[in-house]
Amino acid sequence: MVLGSCPTGLVEAYDLAMLDLDGVVYVGGEAVPGAPGHLEQARDRGLRLAFITNNASRTPATVAEHLTSLGVAAGADDVVTSAQAAARVLADRLPAGAPVVLLGAAGLEEAVRSAGLTPVGVEDEAEALVTGYGPDVLWRDIMRAAVRVRDGLWWVASNTDLSIPTPYGTAPGHGVLVETVQRFTGVTPVVAGKPQRPLLDETVRRVGGARPLMVGDRLDTDIAGAHEAGIDSLLVLTGVTGLPELVAARPEERPTYLAPDLAGLLDPHPEVVVEDGTGQGSAGGSAEVGGWSARVESGTVQVDGSGAVADWWRVVAAVSWRHLDATGEPVDGAGLRAPDADTGR
Repeated sequence: MVLGSCPTGLVEAYDLAMLDLDGVVYVGGEAVPGAPGHLEQARDRGLRLAFITNNASRTPATVAEHLTSLGVAAGADDVVTSAQAAARVLADRLPAGAPVVLLGAAGLEEAVRSAGLTPVGVEDEAEALVTGYGPDVLWRDIMRAAVRVRDGLWWVASNTDLSIPTPYGTAPGHGVLVETVQRFTGVTPVVAGKPQRPLLDETVRRVGGARPLMVGDRLDTDIAGAHEAGIDSLLVLTGVTGLPELVAARPEERPTYLAPDLAGLLDPHPEVVVEDGTGQGSAGGSAEVGGWSARVESGTVQVDGSGAVADWWRVVAAVSWRHLDATGEPVDGAGLRAPDADTGR
């Protein structure tokens, strides 16, 4: 099956939604349109919500305060960060009170202390190094820490995100520091954030849930992270993933479910019927769902019909992935335009 189906709505099939933040719940300083209401309905129908982030600089309380200001009810216990996941990785290996060199911001320091470990400076005796995004981290400290890693100090990184959103545009993220230190030392750190699984494991440990669902907007972190953890995922299209990224998604980046926004937690997900193609140029076969049909002809997706916008995206994804798997080449989607949400055309 190319995409999963759920006739009753995902709130009935899962008991925990692990929600990425930027691009899913909010974009910049504003809530995604409809997101607060969709999340309130999901919670009212019994779905636990956990807000997870690769950003290790902010504390859970700060994140919760931001969410609340946007109309999304959240407490500190509902938020799980890559800093907390990194602290868990450290605490699982080190004795209580162990000294850890810390390069990062307040969120990482709070997480390390809460895990029963002792943050120390780059010149102090230590049993590990932990790093996370911190705008005030000094280059001299990065250099000293890098030398210590080269000489054998165990290293845990909160995440490897190469970019972060800022009020002045997209800027270098913690992943740039990780790449720099890794190239100098030849050492690959243990990574706690998505797409590695410690953050998702830590979320289930803290919030609970036997049937978790990852909800995200990024294929390479959110959806790939769900694959790594062996859990189902919902991709929403309110963030960085658009048509070019979607049709080129590798198998490990493909979501279980697909929806334009967080209404996808509430709405049914009908089965996409896919038929293998025959003949030249039909490697993607055809797909049908909810009044839409799509096929690939000479590497180009053709879509006919009308219906829900979500179903349009589903048939396009289905035939595009079949074509990619069969030929190794992504389809040409340059002429495709998603239908209008009001008219379905």
